[in-house]
Amino acid sequence: MLKVGEKGAIPQRDKETYAIAPHIPCGVVTPDLLRKIADVAEKYKVHALKITGAARIAIVGLKEEDIDQAWEDLGMSHGAAVGMCVRSIRACPGNTFCKLGLQDALRVATILDERYHGVNLKGKFKMAVSGCRLSCAESWVRDVGLIGDKKGWKLVIGGNVGPVPRIAKELAVDLTDDGVLEAVDKVVVYYNENAKTGERLGKMVERVGLEPFKAVIA
Repeated sequence: MLKVGEKGAIPQRDKETYAIAPHIPCGVVTPDLLRKIADVAEKYKVHALKITGAARIAIVGLKEEDIDQAWEDLGMSHGAAVGMCVRSIRACPGNTFCKLGLQDALRVATILDERYHGVNLKGKFKMAVSGCRLSCAESWVRDVGLIGDKKGWKLVIGGNVGPVPRIAKELAVDLTDDGVLEAVDKVVVYYNENAKTGERLGKMVERVGLEPFKAVIA
């Protein structure tokens, strides 16, 4: 039997209820999923629906005995909201919708989401894709961040928010879509093979420097 945390459920302040956050790839939600989330919220009389920083919609206030059935009603597997794994990929609208977008953030982020969301790694791992230097997806404070420019993608690594926030460090510039996806793959593999258990990428960069990562993607 799965533990509560393995069901993607997060204990709430009242110590009696839980929140679950259905995965919404790159924050693009369908009307059908919105209806399902609303139906689940009403059925189980939850406390709130909260849009999260990762562009999911958290269903807050579920009783423990209702968690499994809520996921079944949604028709979804447990989300990757907790644990040492790749969380939901953040993305801005990119040049699909935004007049300021310089690169196709949604396309690249969707590929990353399909490839990595929920994959277990040595530590918690977050990615973000921004279509221009305004970095609306907050790419500078993610383990892996992509930032669009006229010439292609800038790849930055090692950022995070939290008690000890870090700004990511620039690893490569002017990458094509295929080039940046290949570079991210190599960064993730090198991190997972060489990081200490529980070590965020930013801490690893502090420990070993950028040069090993530059060598990997060269």
